[in-house]
Amino acid sequence: MKANAKQGKRNTAPLIAAKVNAAGVSRPLLVQATQALGAVLCMEHPADAVLSRYFREHPTLGQRDRAFVAETIYGVLRRLRWLRRLAGAEATPRQLLLAWLARGEGWPLRHFEDVTAPAEREWIAGLKAREMDEGSLAERADLPDWLVERLLYLTDEAGLLALARSLNRPAPLDLRANLIKTDREALLTRLQADGIAAEAGALSPHAIRVAGKPALHKHPAFLDGSFEVQDQGSQLLSFLVQPKRGEMVVDFCAGAGGKTLHLGAMMRSTGRLYALDVSERRLAKLKPRMARAGLTNVHPVCIAHEHDARIKRLVGKADRVLVDAPCSGLGTLRRNPDLKWRQSPQSVAEMVAKQGSILAAAARLVRPGGRLVYATCSLLAEENDGVVDAFLAQHPDFQAVGAQDILAKQGIALDTGLRLRLSPANHDTDGFFAAVLERHAG
Repeated sequence: MKANAKQGKRNTAPLIAAKVNAAGVSRPLLVQATQALGAVLCMEHPADAVLSRYFREHPTLGQRDRAFVAETIYGVLRRLRWLRRLAGAEATPRQLLLAWLARGEGWPLRHFEDVTAPAEREWIAGLKAREMDEGSLAERADLPDWLVERLLYLTDEAGLLALARSLNRPAPLDLRANLIKTDREALLTRLQADGIAAEAGALSPHAIRVAGKPALHKHPAFLDGSFEVQDQGSQLLSFLVQPKRGEMVVDFCAGAGGKTLHLGAMMRSTGRLYALDVSERRLAKLKPRMARAGLTNVHPVCIAHEHDARIKRLVGKADRVLVDAPCSGLGTLRRNPDLKWRQSPQSVAEMVAKQGSILAAAARLVRPGGRLVYATCSLLAEENDGVVDAFLAQHPDFQAVGAQDILAKQGIALDTGLRLRLSPANHDTDGFFAAVLERHAG
């Protein structure tokens, strides 16, 4: 323990002693950010997982330093294609980082004086003066060519650029009031009394949008279970499921359980709510969240795959089933910008096959007259309409129900048409798709 403490002091000394520029950044901190960016750019693992590991391995980095490292890296990932045009296709992580600070963040040259070498400052000066042509549509959108080709099937060039601009901005922070513990108005009053800038969400009746990035995980209202962090688009999926008290509901791909908790609260902790997932680690994270939320009707079940024998006893019994299917995640690029560089046409094709299999397996659980909701956080037609249309063609005992009508009956006025489609450009949410299907009663 003593050795670790000494090592920790050696690690922190340069950061404490080094000069900082007008942005509060030191030369050693730039080195840390460069190292972390290099690890992320390997694209072998999700960026958030790489950063979490990096921060665990460098515990002496303070909260502000971690914020600088994370925000800078996410800025580079969002504009990586533009930065490589600007700094060169073979630009090093250090050069990409400096290019982002100089052109993306707009640092003046004086900010680089105490944190870079003279040769780097000369390179930065040339970079700041460099003019570039507009480039291709994909380059202007900061998206890979294959993804632009797919999105152009859904919108025109102007719409695609508007979508790309929205995807290249950080996501806002949404909370969901836990109706078991409080209501939205009471929670709003409580947060505002503590100096947190917050307002009612525009889409979900349970949502609150918070300005900035306050440390909410230590707030008493979070610790007592009064709210969870959840995007408004994600919240709307539970309104499409529309669970009622005393019903049997299945969250077929529960993950860590954000939507499970919302469904349980809407059921007022009555009936039975099964949270199924293939990851025991993710389900383990759900259990303390259930306790904090005050829910007693949730039953987590770890399954090996969508055809696991443990699911058989639920066949034909569920009133409502939610399939928030594993997907490319391309609707979440505001939060996970590395996904656009890590996904490929091949990975999407593999995902589509998996999604079809999961939807068919989940449908077996729905009782006659029951409801099945298929959802993704993808923008791609093949993961959304393609999967649903193929399912309906093979399952004539199911019919589509209008998402807009279901939401309207719950006081949510949203022009969605038959299927829910949310985008950051039009709704300032993550990109979501959902289709509501009901099994014939006869």
